[in-house]
Amino acid sequence: MTSARSSLKSLFARHEFVLLAVIVLEVILFQQLGRRFLDGANVSNIFRHSVEIGLLALAMTPVILTGGIDLSVGSMMGLCAVCFGMLVKQAEMSPLLAGVLSIGIGALGGGLNAFLIARMKLPPLIVTLGTFSLFRGLAEALTEGSKSYSGFSPSFLALGNSDIAGIPAQLWIFLVVAIGIWLLVHRTTLGRSFRAIGYSPEGSRYAGIPVERNVSLAYILAGAVAGLAAVILVSRLGEARANAGIGYELLAITAVVLGGTSIFGGSGTIAGTLLGYLAIAILNNGLKRITAHEIFDRPISSVSNEMSGMLTGVLLLVALAAVPVLKSIAARRSRAGT
Repeated sequence: MTSARSSLKSLFARHEFVLLAVIVLEVILFQQLGRRFLDGANVSNIFRHSVEIGLLALAMTPVILTGGIDLSVGSMMGLCAVCFGMLVKQAEMSPLLAGVLSIGIGALGGGLNAFLIARMKLPPLIVTLGTFSLFRGLAEALTEGSKSYSGFSPSFLALGNSDIAGIPAQLWIFLVVAIGIWLLVHRTTLGRSFRAIGYSPEGSRYAGIPVERNVSLAYILAGAVAGLAAVILVSRLGEARANAGIGYELLAITAVVLGGTSIFGGSGTIAGTLLGYLAIAILNNGLKRITAHEIFDRPISSVSNEMSGMLTGVLLLVALAAVPVLKSIAARRSRAGT
């Protein structure tokens, strides 16, 4: 009985529980304020329009677990999207082959980050800030600042705009990637080494962990997944342009940190990242559905971007602040019960 009570207190103090409560509150609030928020079509739209951010958040988790950061994944998406458009429309490749090559280009970009961070020992923040500008600049140069690629085949556009068994097609890909990264992080030696490296790089070296190699794999994985996210985004929008993925890196990082992964590395879960992503996706969708007369005196569409940014920040701060408070309450109750 005492053990069950202790487990329950531990559960209530966990970051994932706080996030789950936030998600439930969001759903209740938007269902009351918006029309048919829980309608099947809208639930489908929540995932259809946010899968790319979820993919980036999943791939960002191993990077942050190692104590690193990758600010370049959004720009990498823009570069991969442009490369995909060029390969299909100019080189006349099939979308499948172009997609594979675009994922490879993403992995190469991640490899550049890995080389500079793991081999050259440069700070991840500075390196990825530099490649953030480099990749976006390359994408703009390839499109001469304004050109975009469109007119893709209907079969390719179906990837981002159709359903399979009543579920958005791209969500199936997301689920496969989520399961794969969950297995990698929680069920493999490599995944456990990410936490060990984030906790103590020097201690990991003494323990025989190939720190440089494993950190490199985390960045290469992030680049490859950014390439995949770019292909899905092009399929959904029907257009490949250099500004694809702008701001996505910050949303992905927010989802990971919101999900309880320490920004200093060493601790975190894929389940937490998925909940963080879900909280952001619901918030963004809910804000877009609220009409003028329900909250504001003017159409919320004119302020949705600003409101989305502010409320995402508030959400992050509340979730981060709630966990220590809950842990403190649980500790006091535990002491009082002994």
